Amino acid sequence: MTRYVIDAWAWIEYLIGSKHGSKLKEILDDTNNEVFTCAVTLAEVVSKVAKEKRDFEAACALLLSNSRIIDADENISKLAGLLHAEIGYKEKDFGLADSYVLATARKLGVKVLTGDPHFKSIKDAVLIK
Repeated sequence: MTRYVIDAWAWIEYLIGSKHGSKLKEILDDTNNEVFTCAVTLAEVVSKVAKEKRDFEAACALLLSNSRIIDADENISKLAGLLHAEIGYKEKDFGLADSYVLATARKLGVKVLTGDPHFKSIKDAVLIK
């Protein structure tokens, strides 16, 4: 079984049906995989879809039905803050939301599935772009 935390970049690509999104589709279709989404990522995806005047309820339902949402509790939040401070020195524009995704993955002991270039030097990331 392979386990992943999916970031907003990958979910958006999946929602728009891009070739990069098809890689996430393969992972979702394989019942041997276990998929997680950080609660902060859910907010990011809903925001992006709503800004584009698309059906954010459908996007939200898709994430909820295809992954387990992991709450941003105090332990993940503390780790996210530390990661943001540490990685932010090296990787320009590494966002707080990115830090939450990485903190969630590290808490669960899994990889981040993304195409976001901010993760290119992160050993815990699998880039689909």
